[in-house]
Amino acid sequence: MTEDKIRIVQYALLAAVLLGAGCRSQGISRAPTRIVCEDQVTAVAIMQAAMEVLTGMHFPIEKLDAREGIVRTRPLRAAQFFEFWRSDNANPSGIPEANLHTIRRSVELRVTDDSGRWSVDCDVSVQRLSLPENKIASISQAYQMHTQSIPALQRLDVSPQQQQGMAWIDLGKDPYLAAEILKRITEKLKQPKERKAT
Repeated sequence: MTEDKIRIVQYALLAAVLLGAGCRSQGISRAPTRIVCEDQVTAVAIMQAAMEVLTGMHFPIEKLDAREGIVRTRPLRAAQFFEFWRSDNANPSGIPEANLHTIRRSVELRVTDDSGRWSVDCDVSVQRLSLPENKIASISQAYQMHTQSIPALQRLDVSPQQQQGMAWIDLGKDPYLAAEILKRITEKLKQPKERKAT
């Protein structure tokens, strides 16, 4: 075998290893979407912490039922790149996606009794807006593809036909944001204990 052929085989093997590693790294997240609280934590404290965390992340609360152990939010539009104070894009790939598409997320937390200890399950649903295009006559009217805008002012003003065709498409779950919410709830629940200890 010549030196050139050996080099080609080496590069092919290296490319296969790198491609395989890249595919594995894009797999499903192992982020936890459930926590089990310590013995002395009450359901009321968990619900209070959940409400504070979600409102702090700008999620509007739709339902808060302490008896059933449910906290549900209304959908929240994903943060844009210039909204640096927002933290709802927990996954690095969520940032460019939120800037290219209209994305919204809604959260549901369930607090249940798990063998004498309270557990919290977090479910974050993601949706993308599907907006039908307007028919345009020429390339100079491309700014009107999705809305009734003018070149100097872009705005979301959809036609009645587009409004009928608008739909939110389910993109699945966001385990990264669910894990971040649960982490913040855990930190919030630890705060009173730390204050008492000092």
